[in-house]
This record gives sequence, C-alpha cells and structure tokens, in this order.
Amino acid sequence: MRILFVGASRSYPSFVLSSLLLLCAPGCCLQAGDVTDRDQEIRELRAAVKQLEERVAKLETERVQSTVAAVDGAGLKPETLTMTSTSAPAVDSGLSRDDRSVLDYLHGTTINFAIDGYYGYNFNTPVGRVNALRAYDVLSNNISLNQANVIFERAPDADAARRFGARLDLQFGQATDTLQGNPLNEPRPQIYRNIFQAYGTYVIPLNKGWTVDFGKWGSSIGIEGNYTKDQINYSRSFWFDFLPFYHMGVRSAYKLNDKVTLNYWLVNGTNQAEATNGFKDELFGFTLSPKQSVSWYVNYYLGQENPDRVAVAPNSPIPLQQGLSFAPVNPAPDGRLHIFDSYVSWQANPKLALALDGDYVIQRQWQFAAPNHSAKPSETWGGSAYVRYQLASRFALGTRAEYMEDRGGLFTGITEALKENTLTAEYKVAEGFLMRGEYRRDFSNQPSFFTSAAGRLKKEQNTATVGLVWWMGRKQGPW
Repeated sequence: MRILFVGASRSYPSFVLSSLLLLCAPGCCLQAGDVTDRDQEIRELRAAVKQLEERVAKLETERVQSTVAAVDGAGLKPETLTMTSTSAPAVDSGLSRDDRSVLDYLHGTTINFAIDGYYGYNFNTPVGRVNALRAYDVLSNNISLNQANVIFERAPDADAARRFGARLDLQFGQATDTLQGNPLNEPRPQIYRNIFQAYGTYVIPLNKGWTVDFGKWGSSIGIEGNYTKDQINYSRSFWFDFLPFYHMGVRSAYKLNDKVTLNYWLVNGTNQAEATNGFKDELFGFTLSPKQSVSWYVNYYLGQENPDRVAVAPNSPIPLQQGLSFAPVNPAPDGRLHIFDSYVSWQANPKLALALDGDYVIQRQWQFAAPNHSAKPSETWGGSAYVRYQLASRFALGTRAEYMEDRGGLFTGITEALKENTLTAEYKVAEGFLMRGEYRRDFSNQPSFFTSAAGRLKKEQNTATVGLVWWMGRKQGPW
C-alpha cells in the first residue's frame, strides 16, 4: 500500500512509534521463555522506526525545496517563506532587483587611488633647491609629494550591451603645477588644475568598434605618461616635459582590424582647456600591432598656438563674463605648429622590454614672412631609447638615454643640445607598492643648470632619487 504523507511534522515519528508499541502490546503477556523472541522483535521495531524517521525527514526536505522553487518562479522573495520544520536546510535570502542593479554597476566601475612621492638630491646643490628642466622631480633635498590621484572609471562594455562610459582623474600635488597650463598659455588654468582627465566615451558599433571621447585627456604624443607605476624610470624625460601634457576636445579611434587602428583629434590646442585663439588643432595618426609583443604609434599634430587676445584687468567690478576680461591682439600671429611623433615598444621576451621614441617639432610665429613678421622656424628634434630587464620577480633594472636638439629655444629658451642618461633600479615590495632608486645625469653644450651661486650655471647636473609609489583599485593594466 502507498502511503501519502500530507502535512508532515516533527510529531509524526512519535505517532508512528506509539502505534507500533500498541501493536506489540499483546507481547507483554508472553511467558519468560519468550523473552528472547520479544527482545528481537523490539530491536526490529526500533530499526523500522528509525527508517521511518529518516524517510519522513527526507520527505519534509523535498516538500520545502519544492515550495521555494514554486515561490521563486512566481517572482516572490524567498525570505517571505515561513519554515515549520527545522529538519530542512536554510534557504539563502537572495537579492532584490535594486541590490542586483547596484552590484552590476559596481562590477563595471573602478575607483582607484595612487600616491607618488620622492626624495632627490642634486649634486650641484642648486640655489633654491631646484632641478632645472625636470617635469616631476623638481626639487632637491626635499621630501616631496609628486602627486596623489583618485580615478573613477566606468569603461564601455560591448559584451554587456553598454557602449558608453566615462573617466575622471583627480590630481593633487607638485605635478599639478607641471601638467596644468599657466596664464600665458591658457586663460583660466586654475579652475582645471586638479582635473587631470575628465571625458565621456561612446563606442559606435561599426566594424571592430569606433571609439569617440569628449572632454580633457592626457596627451599620447610621446611614449611616456603621467602615472609612474607604468613607466620604466622614476623621472621623466626632456621630451615628456616638452611635448603636450593634455588636450581638450574630441578624439576618435577607429579599429580597422586587430592590427591597425586609425586616430583623429580635434582640440583647442596644446595644454589648453580653454583656447587662446579660434584655430582648432588636429591630430592624424595610426597604431600598428603586427604581433602581440610589438606596438608602433605614428602621430602628426597640426596646431596654431599664438594667442589672439590678452587678459586685462576689468574696467568695472563685474567683467563681461565671470573670470574673463580680454583685449584683442591685432594683427594676431598665425604661424603653425607641426609635431611629428613616432614610438615603438617591443616585449622581446618575458624579461626584456625595449622602446624607441623619435620626434620633430617645428613652429613659426607667422605663417608667411612680411615686414616685421618673421616666418623663420624654430625646430626641436631628437629622441629617446629605453631598456628594461626583469632580473627577478620583484626586482628590475631600467635605463634611458635621450637627445634633444633645441634650435630656436622652443624648450629651454636658448639654442642648445641636451643629453641625458638615467639608470633606475626597481623593487616591487608588494602588489600595489613600488620602490625605485635612480641616478640621472643631464648635460648640455650650453650652461643650463643651476649651481649654489645665483646667476652661475653649469653644463651638467647629476641627481640621485628614491621614489615610492602606492596604488590600489580594480583597474587592470596601465592607467
């Protein structure tokens, strides 16, 4: 006979046990000679009761699980169920729709932090403790905070059907004075000083993907970048200090295939969050990746950096527009800026990385010569070479050599030939904590570097630096 258990509970095994004991009650009248048989029957009955208890517990568990499945299918929260049996296992409460959306958002968003500091010593013992022609390690014999960064990023994710994203890089410390322009270069640099990057992204679903960014971003002209953890050396090259730091405008990258990407920018100018003239600069470039270990970038930048207005004190307490009072420059110089930039990196093997960067820059004050209008070009050209070797899992060595021919003083203000050699030892204390020790020698064919005597310059400077870099966050790869 099949028994259907309905509304089973913890009292049911007791009921079964009582019934079985009643059934065996007549056995109480057995004679002493039947004691052995009675004991055997009791043992068998106890075994049967134990089997029934296990069967009831199993049925209760199956009933609870089937109820939870039915409720889940109806879209109800499992936590609304009331369990009457402690024999069934606990059921996870689950997540609400709002909770799930928050987790999905955080899964595609990264919040990252970095702290970059150093102590350097210049063997020239320069007056004011200033290292000439340096971008970031600008002070000697000083414990310095190069930069502290907070990066918010929600990148596009085509796999999740999200074609838009955004990124915001906040920056504090000495580097903000280097990276952000000055009043001679752009009208109101102070209001953008702590915003290193801020741009939105949209990926147009065309071929392999056409990425368009709008906003302010760090320039990719030149091989070196802002974040120290991603560089071979601690200090930056002359070329990093000379080439543009950032741009404001629109940029696009069209991926033809897995090996070729075309790049185009339309921007206000070099290091100009706000334009100094009505000319819009452009970049045309491409990226080649013939194999996974090789990346080659080629850029041509066309600009016009001469201002067509100058800032003046307002004639009234309230200027025409808050923060803006200008007088026009008439006639305004219209000479063009041309930057030819190319660099290649090669991961020769898991331990050895090589890189080369070459640049040619030409600028004129006036596009065409005329009385009192010089069209004579100022030219700067040269390049840099890099080698990095991973000696052990935590220890690496890197070196850089560079040359800059500055004809016309676009970088230094005088015509000279600058050279530099750097040797960097790197120790990775832990994931997210890097220590670098560096020795660097700068030299020129002209006196360009400060000494301990005001007004007296030398043709060389030698520095020793210890840099410490911390970073944390879920963003993978270079920042």
